[in-house]
Amino acid sequence: MPVPLLRLRIGSVSLVVEPFDTPTARAIAAAVPFAVRARTWGEEVYFEAPVKAALEPDAREVVEPGEIAFWVEGRAIAIAFGRTPVSRGDECRLVAPVNVWGRAREDVRALKVVEPGDPIRVEALGEPAP
Repeated sequence: MPVPLLRLRIGSVSLVVEPFDTPTARAIAAAVPFAVRARTWGEEVYFEAPVKAALEPDAREVVEPGEIAFWVEGRAIAIAFGRTPVSRGDECRLVAPVNVWGRAREDVRALKVVEPGDPIRVEALGEPAP
């Protein structure tokens, strides 16, 4: 069964995520809806998700803006849109290897306005990802 599109409402920002067909994406889709609070780390927004996932073979530390990741050790969804404290140059480097499980349709640089503690809601849109 295809993984549905997901909507992330992060403070005043709304992102539609096109999930990939991966074990992590399927686990996150199975856990929705859920609501949590935002955390930030440099130009990254991350938040806990009620999901357990193993590190996938293609896990990596450097992501592109727009890629949606899952930090296995922290059980958190991570969205980098610029530099973090561990970045080298202008890369989006996360604290540890992550599973990249989807891509945002919108420009994730809109997340610059998110403050720690902002409310987050993750929900399925009911239609399959393309």
